[in-house]
Amino acid sequence: MDTKTKGIVSTIAAVVLCGCPGLFMCFFGAMSTFVSFVPGADIDVGGSSDPAAATAMGIGALCLSLIFIAIPIAVGYFTLRKKPEVVVTNEPFPPAS
Repeated sequence: MDTKTKGIVSTIAAVVLCGCPGLFMCFFGAMSTFVSFVPGADIDVGGSSDPAAATAMGIGALCLSLIFIAIPIAVGYFTLRKKPEVVVTNEPFPPAS
């Protein structure tokens, strides 16, 4: 397998395994945070009807989703970037003075 092909496969795998769940978690966190500010909303977070619990869960989900979304970006960058060429010269060094 070519290095570029391995990079593309690993990037697609990272997107499917981390990027998509990260986006879904981002939407869930935003919705949970928004609902916690709606007056009279039916909130149930682990048996608690406290809006602060929904806000904390929503903000926590948003922060965790940012990490999940950043993973495929980092995998794609590090696997698909063009690495600098190493210069190899066989010229002899001049004598030290």
